[in-house]
Amino acid sequence: MTDTETAQETPTVGFDREPSSYRHWSLDIDSRAGIAYVRLDVDEDGGIVPGYELKMNSYDLGVDIELYDLTQRLRFEHPHVRAVVLTSGKDRNFCAGANIRMLAQSPHSWKVNFCKFTNETRNGIEDATANSGQTWIAALNGTAAGGGYEMALACEQILLIDDNSSTVALPEVPLLGVLPGTGGLTRVTDKRKVRKDRADVFATRSEGFGGKQAVEWKLVDEVIPKRRWDETVRERASAAVAASSRTGDETGIVLPPLDRSEDADGISYNHVRATFDRDQGLVEITIDGPAGGVPESLDRVHELGADFWPLAMTRELDDLILRLRTNELELGTWVIRTRGDLEDALAFERVIADHAGDDWLVAEIQHYFKRVLKRLDVTSRSLIALIEPGSCFAGALLELAFACDRQYMLDGTLDEDDNEQGDEAQIMLSPSNFGVFPMSNGLSRLGSRFWGDDDHVAKLRQETGRRIEAQEALALGLVTDAPDDIDWEDEVRIMLEERAALSPDALTGMEANHRFVGPETMESRIFSRLTAWQNWIFIRPNASGPDGALRKYGTGRRADFDRKRV
Repeated sequence: MTDTETAQETPTVGFDREPSSYRHWSLDIDSRAGIAYVRLDVDEDGGIVPGYELKMNSYDLGVDIELYDLTQRLRFEHPHVRAVVLTSGKDRNFCAGANIRMLAQSPHSWKVNFCKFTNETRNGIEDATANSGQTWIAALNGTAAGGGYEMALACEQILLIDDNSSTVALPEVPLLGVLPGTGGLTRVTDKRKVRKDRADVFATRSEGFGGKQAVEWKLVDEVIPKRRWDETVRERASAAVAASSRTGDETGIVLPPLDRSEDADGISYNHVRATFDRDQGLVEITIDGPAGGVPESLDRVHELGADFWPLAMTRELDDLILRLRTNELELGTWVIRTRGDLEDALAFERVIADHAGDDWLVAEIQHYFKRVLKRLDVTSRSLIALIEPGSCFAGALLELAFACDRQYMLDGTLDEDDNEQGDEAQIMLSPSNFGVFPMSNGLSRLGSRFWGDDDHVAKLRQETGRRIEAQEALALGLVTDAPDDIDWEDEVRIMLEERAALSPDALTGMEANHRFVGPETMESRIFSRLTAWQNWIFIRPNASGPDGALRKYGTGRRADFDRKRV
């Protein structure tokens, strides 16, 4: 069966979840103590697609979608939680990682999207520890193998039960012929600071390590006797609560279901809409700026909750990106527009900027938009921003344009008879364009755009807060081109047609290379170097061929490897 045929049989994936619908996770909150207990108890028959059982607490995309929803709700609905204990609902088994049968039967695109989303969820756990005062602690009450150990690696602390059998392991290389797909190799060395020769031994020893050696090699922080397990886990969580930046008095908001309509031609929300052009292989995405007055107080922001425009828009954009990435594989070019008033967009942004340092909800919204921009950065689609009269690419919304591979700005007006002042396309820089929303490489998008030219970035700082029209934006290097109103439609059409004629594989590699310039970080390595190699390995016969390790796993027969190194 071909990759395309298999993909056609997979269902449309939705990302709507809420706790009463969870099949694989439970969330118990001790509000007085400020501790949440997150337990993985996978329903073996609850796979997101048919054809496999989720044995040994193994997971698939459906399990991870629930985890993502859970992490979001902890941050927005339960901000008083200051420590999160991640553990298993099954005795003597924490998690066996990604389900092998699922990986073996899945098309290449499914495997890659699954690993990408799972990586983003793990990064979100680390972001919560770093920025939300919610320290995640992995309490491994049984063996954690593969993706199960990678899940633990996303936590700030790893505690392992000492029961003479539980271990941590990354068995993907020796058993499956693939890499640990969600950051394991990188986090072991970069985060856990495991010596690289020991990391080599660990990643090629399928049974892993437990006990004192796991502590000595820095694979876990502590091994705890079974008789003192519950008591010690609670002590470690209580210590994290005491060290949290949160007070515990924060009152959360509700994240209701999104108001979304969809059909074969597109997806629409209240503030975001996408129109599909299947013949051209593109999606036109429009983000509507805020309408109406700015909340006059923080109390009003909290009263609005999920209806506060920056949060509402971010939730919708997040959902759209995930749905397009997973369900619309052949819509390879995304054209991004905004509609609204520049000043209104900046007025809402100032509310965020003024209170992100002293209000938990405002800070969470800012960090959430940062994560969604990062999701856009690592999306394997051609991203094109069109800046036209009526656009509101200002400040934070301008980051959407800077996340794109190219930016085209109309020089002039679309209506020859309408020459009133202010009708030409304009953009506005704000302080948020200079590091508030860093990329995975730790740089701002302007820092990445002008890598090695700090003087120009400093010059751009002086341009904040004023309207910049097309020719000046072009001169400042803020847009790729600025066609006039006579050539606009033809220039855009030709550019999109040229893009659609190129190899999608080559474009994916080129775009990923260009987007992440400059220094590497642990996060950028996971999404670039590690993911690129895994992407390649997934399509190699040694892994996915009829005699490859993924196909032979569990059959009692060894994989037949092609021994050539390339």
